[in-house]
Amino acid sequence: MLLQIIYLMVFDITKIGEIRKRIGLTQKQFANKSGVSQSMIAKIEAGRMDPSWSSVQKIEAFVSSFEKEKELDAKEIMVRKIISVDKRMAARKVIELMNKHTISQVPVLEGDNVLGIITESSILNKDLSDMEHLSAWDLMIEPPPILSESAKISVVAYLLKSYPLVLIKKGGLLKGLITKADLLKVLSDY
Repeated sequence: MLLQIIYLMVFDITKIGEIRKRIGLTQKQFANKSGVSQSMIAKIEAGRMDPSWSSVQKIEAFVSSFEKEKELDAKEIMVRKIISVDKRMAARKVIELMNKHTISQVPVLEGDNVLGIITESSILNKDLSDMEHLSAWDLMIEPPPILSESAKISVVAYLLKSYPLVLIKKGGLLKGLITKADLLKVLSDY
C-alpha cells in the first residue's frame, strides 16, 4: 500500500531505486520485468540518466501492475463481526447498542437486505425530544457502498473519503464491513 501511495501521488522516476527496493527486486529483475535494460535502471538510480518518455511509461506500467497484484482485497481487511439492527428496533435501543459496542455507525437490515445505516450524525440530526417514538427506520440514512470481497483496498480508501463505512457482500449476503478506523489500522500495520 505504501508503494501505491507513492505511485498515486505522481510517478517520480527519481524514486525508482526506493520503489525497486521496497518491491524486493534486484536491478536486473526490475529491468527485465519493466522491459528496459539493467544499465538504464542503474543510471536512473544514480541520477546519471534522464530516460525517454517511452522508458518511463514502461517502468510506470510495471510498477502499476505490480501494485495491483500485491494490493490487499477487502476480504483481507474487513471486520467479519457485523453488528446490525432491524429497521423496527427502538431508537433508544440502537443508541444503547452503539454505546455498548463503541461503534459510531450501524447498518440497518431487513432480513439480508441493507436498507441504510445509522451514524452518530444521523441520530443527532433528529429531534432528540421525540426519541421515544423513533425507530431505526427513522434514524437511518442512505446505505453505504456495497462491494465484493475482491474489491481492492484502493477502491475502499477512495469510497471512505465520502462514506463512513463500506459493506462487503458475497453471494447476496453481508459478510463484513470496513470503516475508516479499520483502514487506518491496516495502513499503520502495513
